[in-house]
Amino acid sequence: MTGDHQTLALVLFSVFIAVTLAITTWVSRRRRGSAEEFYAGGRLFSPLENGFAIAGDYMSAASFLGISGLIALFGYDGMLYLVGFLVAWLLVLFLVAELVRNCGRFTLADVVAARMRERPVRLAVGAASVTVSVLYLVAQMVGAGSLVSLLLGDAGAQARTWMVIGVGALMVFYVAFGGMRATTWIQIVKAVLLLGGALALTTLVVLRFHGDVNALLNTAAERSGHGKDFLAPGLKYGGDWTARLDFISLGLALVLGTGGLPHILSRFYTVPTARAARRSAVWAIGLIGGFYLMTVVLGFGAAAVLGSGAVRASNAAGNTAVPLLALDLGGGAGSTGGTVLFAVVAAVAFATILAVVAGLTLASSASVAHDLHASLRPRRTGEQGARRSEVAVARVAAVAVGAVAIGLALLARNLNVAFLVGLAFAVAASANLPALLYALFWRRFTTRGAVWSVYGGLIPALTLVALSPVVSGSPDALFPGRDFAVFPLANPGVVSIPLGFLMGWLGTLLSPEAADKARHAETEVRALTGAGAA
Repeated sequence: MTGDHQTLALVLFSVFIAVTLAITTWVSRRRRGSAEEFYAGGRLFSPLENGFAIAGDYMSAASFLGISGLIALFGYDGMLYLVGFLVAWLLVLFLVAELVRNCGRFTLADVVAARMRERPVRLAVGAASVTVSVLYLVAQMVGAGSLVSLLLGDAGAQARTWMVIGVGALMVFYVAFGGMRATTWIQIVKAVLLLGGALALTTLVVLRFHGDVNALLNTAAERSGHGKDFLAPGLKYGGDWTARLDFISLGLALVLGTGGLPHILSRFYTVPTARAARRSAVWAIGLIGGFYLMTVVLGFGAAAVLGSGAVRASNAAGNTAVPLLALDLGGGAGSTGGTVLFAVVAAVAFATILAVVAGLTLASSASVAHDLHASLRPRRTGEQGARRSEVAVARVAAVAVGAVAIGLALLARNLNVAFLVGLAFAVAASANLPALLYALFWRRFTTRGAVWSVYGGLIPALTLVALSPVVSGSPDALFPGRDFAVFPLANPGVVSIPLGFLMGWLGTLLSPEAADKARHAETEVRALTGAGAA
């Protein structure tokens, strides 16, 4: 990339950072010390504002960079990711959003522990939530590394490492000083920028082919190197039984995982009522659906304009397809239009990564402080002192989570970001979702059932990933020089998700204590009516 690309992109990126830091500083001066303010932004956001914030949280680097890259490389099979991401919101809208807002306070564990013995349930759900958030964070960090590698060219590995560290430091600052209110406004600004950038690129792609979608698809197929197979199922997941089973596993993870993502569920606590939470989900579905339609055009556009070979040559996982497409649509390397458009897209992608990692860090630090720390600390302080202690621990936890995510991202820098997010969704669907649905809808569900459900999904999911080709036994693995892969699938969802539900059922049947009928009745009324909700 030329010096003009680098300078302009870094200037635009710096402007976004300056604006978001100003928001964070302004928010931090308005109110301090309140747990409700730090975790839920005072519950003052409207459904429209929260809908944009949810969309901003959900439309991550996996969506903007990863899915577009997968479509550019694998055509039809690459679209399967966005179908799963979008369909998952129907589950959130109809089964989760309103009930979670009524039953919970700050975290997912609040909902599950509402009718259980709190300590074991909070420890289990808190550990699972932190694990999911860290996996998701790793995907965003990898996206940041891929983008800066493209931007700075031969500056290479060292610049990529420092960019990942810089993104981690910024996200820690946003969370530690701004809490949920600052994070929400950052998400809103980012959503507007991302939707605007995607719309501009989509329009340019359509104009390049004079509005002829058929010509776009045929050109993409021709330049992909796969011919008509590029537009048909099976290019990535249509080989042997292992590939097909991997596709089923991925589909289950994507459709069911959203309902167990802690950073998404925590957004429903930022609105004043359950009705507002439901309307937030409706707004989010509309915004996210429109964005994913544009992502399809961008993916096939990258294949048609650049060719799949050029996308793969720039980044083997396809993470740089959209910035390269922007460069070409603006006039090519060295042109003023190409420089400006590339810089804008790079800055929007950076903004996307920063905003999502801020939301993820807040969710994970809240789980550490509100669930793990609160369950283990001695109960000597009063309620107000305990809340202040939680906020302090959450700020420290943000630093620790950021450090872990940075280390893992440097290890996984060669993997596709959408694929990494698929792993996070699989863990969320295996560990969090079974416990959440059982707690909301099964009258007999017990504390042992909740704990078994979480660990029964979490431990198999992590174990199967560790023993899969993702970690060893393939050229693109985390440890390509070693081979201890005994599980053939890249995504563990098809095994670990049923195990999570099975262990929850089995733990309940074998529980020595019966479910508390009175607390279940109280929780049911609260979930359905909102009576007594925070």
